[in-house]
Amino acid sequence: MKEQLLTLTSQLKNPHDKLNVMREYLQAFLLRSFHESEAFNCLSFVGGTALRFLYSLPRFSEDLDFSLESKKNYDSEKWLTKLKRDLGFARFDAEITWSTKTNVHNGWIKIINIMGELGLGQSNQKFSIKVEIDTNPPAGAVLERQVVNKYFMMAITHHDLPSLMAGKIHALTSRTYLKGRDYYDLFWYLTQPQAIQPNLKLLQNALKQSQANPWEAKNWKEVLTQKMQTINWQQMIKDVEPFLERSQDKSLLTKEFFMQALK
Repeated sequence: MKEQLLTLTSQLKNPHDKLNVMREYLQAFLLRSFHESEAFNCLSFVGGTALRFLYSLPRFSEDLDFSLESKKNYDSEKWLTKLKRDLGFARFDAEITWSTKTNVHNGWIKIINIMGELGLGQSNQKFSIKVEIDTNPPAGAVLERQVVNKYFMMAITHHDLPSLMAGKIHALTSRTYLKGRDYYDLFWYLTQPQAIQPNLKLLQNALKQSQANPWEAKNWKEVLTQKMQTINWQQMIKDVEPFLERSQDKSLLTKEFFMQALK
């Protein structure tokens, strides 16, 4: 398996491209392991990486986010033990840390030496992927299940597009810092040929769960329009640019185009 990754990246000259392909290959490896562990019987895949794997979002992503849909047979430690074993069989030297101290169980998958092997860092440098499982998610998501064939074939349970969009709007409006990838993903939703409307039930429940005085989910366009007046557009583009499949897409990320899309 490591040989497959080395072959894939050997064809790339740009370090950013190598890094993105390496990360995505390892993400797919983890998802395949979770599939084999039957983790998707109780988890759903959410967030920007889900949008990338399931709907071909034209940007790379970093973290793997999941929502706990059923507590029956939930056993994250068993899944991660299998993942570490799978990585070892594939000749990846891995460390895994995991915490269940909060409602969001989280940890890091650290691959040792891979950065050096790909010419991206020192020989002992670790590459990390963050994993989060929300064990107390807001109610109202609509689930789907589909087969994905990206480096490996796997069946993944996930939020449908309106529910994923609701999650993105909630994240974008709730963060206390600017994350350009949120805005790129929002722009992707807003510019789809077939219009997507967010799952308002899920969005409202998420707002109630996280905010003392939640705004009305039905007013999401107005809230986002106000948000567009306050952001640093250059900083937003700088954050998302390293993850874009097509760097020229950054020229489309303007206040004018966002406001048009929100009408």
